Amino acid sequence: MDNTLKIKKHRKVSLDSRKARAGYVFTLPFILGILLVYLPILVDSIWMSFHDIDRTGEVDVYVFNHFQYYKDAFVSSNAFATNLLAGLQELVFEVPAVIIFSLFIAVVLNGKMLGRAAFRAIFFVPVIISTGVMTGLMSQDNAATSEMQGGVDDGSGGGIINTLEVEALFRNMAIGGDLVTVVVNLVNDIYSIINYSGVQMLIFLAGLQSISESIYEACRIDGATGWETFWKVTFPMISPMILVNAVYTVIDSFTRSTNATMKYIQPISGPQGASERTALYWIYFLVIIAIIAVIAGVISSYIFYQRKD
Repeated sequence: MDNTLKIKKHRKVSLDSRKARAGYVFTLPFILGILLVYLPILVDSIWMSFHDIDRTGEVDVYVFNHFQYYKDAFVSSNAFATNLLAGLQELVFEVPAVIIFSLFIAVVLNGKMLGRAAFRAIFFVPVIISTGVMTGLMSQDNAATSEMQGGVDDGSGGGIINTLEVEALFRNMAIGGDLVTVVVNLVNDIYSIINYSGVQMLIFLAGLQSISESIYEACRIDGATGWETFWKVTFPMISPMILVNAVYTVIDSFTRSTNATMKYIQPISGPQGASERTALYWIYFLVIIAIIAVIAGVISSYIFYQRKD
């Protein structure tokens, strides 16, 4: 009896090992690409951030700059820190808005409705439009519109609502001016929220479709309402997707060309512009990693993982 159990256990371990090896084979091209292509580039990037380039001679000479650009980022000039803080403030409101909106749309599109596939495609269209040539055309159109309007924003137009309207609405509700600004920005940025929610919506939709229908049938038999079913079944089951979408949204927001920090770093030029940009990008990268680690740590404590066994 004991020998039979040992043989079965040995076979199971061997099968798991074969599956693991097969996984490494399929990921081998990616691993080789990281080691042979991206890793040397990263090493050169770090090296450049610590050195200035002396081009006075026939051959370029790298001169150690004693971490000058890393120090200047927070000591000599506060422009980088100011733009970084602006990006963080935008992130605080954008990430929850995008996740809530994409989850709402995914729940709606997961239901039985006529033309469901067409609606899914419609909500994903902004993701396609926002790439490549369309982004350039939209940017040119926005610049032309701003120029025609004189480039002046007096807070009374250009958006769905303005601050004065919201202040009039909240005047007797003892709501501070900061919250009024947040509400105005969220409403006026509804197009951007829709534009940035396509991928997240598809991830949530895939998570919703992975939930067994028998669970919902058991809830209906027990007399649970739709609201109770959502918070006690649907929401816990898709909580891993919330973490994935939160990390994706953070990275997407920080690496977007319209991000305040990206707009500050990209135009840096001059004799040592490449070294300065590289140093600032590495600081920016470390900040992003730290924020992702904090978000993952907080959300992970509330995630429910369904056990298969």
